Formats: sequence, structure tokens, C-alpha cells
Amino acid sequence: MYLLSFVLCPSIWSILVKVDPALQTPMYFFLSNFSFLEICYVTATIPRMLVDLYTLKGSISVLACATQMCFVLLLGGTECLLLTVMAYDRYVAICKPLQYSLFMNYNVCVQLVTASWISGIPVDVGQTYQIFSLHFCGSNRINHFFCDIPPLLKLACGDIFVNKLAVYVGAVVFCMVPFLLIIFSYGKIISNILRLSSAKGRAKAFSTCSSHLTVVVLFYGTASVTYLQSKPSQSEGMGKLLSLFYTILIPALNPIIYTLRNKDIMMALRNFQTKLLM
Repeated sequence: MYLLSFVLCPSIWSILVKVDPALQTPMYFFLSNFSFLEICYVTATIPRMLVDLYTLKGSISVLACATQMCFVLLLGGTECLLLTVMAYDRYVAICKPLQYSLFMNYNVCVQLVTASWISGIPVDVGQTYQIFSLHFCGSNRINHFFCDIPPLLKLACGDIFVNKLAVYVGAVVFCMVPFLLIIFSYGKIISNILRLSSAKGRAKAFSTCSSHLTVVVLFYGTASVTYLQSKPSQSEGMGKLLSLFYTILIPALNPIIYTLRNKDIMMALRNFQTKLLM
């Protein structure tokens, strides 16, 4: 019971990486940042949704809506970049093991994580400003669980071609380009793994990548359909369902996906549980 509660709590997951010496490697450094990102991601949407469900009002100011959308975009872009960094880490570990400590030293890891967090800030702030500079007429009701670009554009009046183009460009830069880099990294990884003579070595290498691949497929699959959809008339129900997946369900599942298939994390969880109960 205690073990399951730790698995389900991303904040405990992050603390484990900080306090357990066995987890202080580049891979777990990236995973701790990823876990913290997921905490921020769900915090940007769930509290407001719970307040709306409790009060049954569902109203939000323009400033609060813009702030929420900006954070969702920023955190989503950061997740795309961080997943790419994690794929690169696996690529170096499997394809260039003798140079791993050189390529992935502490300073490089910090620089990669910092770049993932801050590179999207000017773009996302600019895109949020552009969206909320539009003229909105008619209904002021957003048919969505939170403030997101597609439902807001449906309320805008006049020509929004430039805004749609900006959304597509942003999605390509922060979603599709990182995704292609991940595919390239895993192409190299799989090619290298298949050349291993030991079946046990191949199984271990695939095991270290399977969790990351699962997260990539889940996140990119739903986010890409939402922001790269070709038809603006996509059903609103489907759009809301996909948004729930990549902003709430997937961030909640990610710590479980990474934990249950990782022996080091499971051992650290047991040790942490033992210390708490002593």
C-alpha cells in the first residue's frame, strides 16, 4: 500500500532521485526533472478544474485564461524537448558507452535541462499575446476543460489565418522536430542493439528504452492530433478528450510507467519506505 502511494506520487519520485546515491546518474537526473515537470503540468489545469466543478460557475477572467494557456503551452513544449534530451541520453549510453561520461557530464546535463525549460518561453509568451490580441465576438464561452488554443480560435472574429499558421509552426518546431530527433535516436539505438551478440544484453538495452518509448507514443500521439489536425471542425468532444489525455492522464501515468519497469527505482522505493517506517 505504501509502495503504491509512492509510485503514484511524482513529488516522492523526484525526492528519491535526490536522496538515493544509486540514482544519481544522468538518466535519473533527467527523470527527476521530468517528474517535476509533470507536477507542474497537472497543477496548471487540475486545480482550476476542481474549483469549477465545486462552484459550478465555470467562469475565468481573461488574464487567468491567458496565464493558464501560456503555462500549458510552455510546459508542453518543455516536455517535448525533455523527452528528446532523454532519448539522446539513451542513444549515448547504448551507442557510445565508452564516451558516455564525457558526453553526459553534469554540466552538459544541466545545460540540456535548462535549455529545455527556457527555450520555449519567448515563443509561448508571444503566441499567447497574439491569441489574446484577437477580437472575440459572440459567445464568450469556451467549450473546453481549460484555456487552450483550438477552442479560443473558434471564438475569434475576422481572419485568423496568421494565428493558425503560428500554431502550426510552433507545433512543428516544438513537437514534430523533437519527435523526428527521437525517431532518429531510436533508429540508431535499435540498430546498435540488434548487433549485440548477447540475448541478455539486447533484452536489458530494450528494457531501458521501453518506458521512454511508451511515454513518447502516448504524449506525442495525443498532442499531435490536437495541434496538427487538418480539419478545424474536429469534434469538440474528441478535442476535449485528447486534451485530458496529454494534460492530466498521461502525466499521472508517466511516473508509474517509469517506476514499475525499473528495478533501481523499486529498490529505492523499498529503502525509502523502510526508513519512513523506522
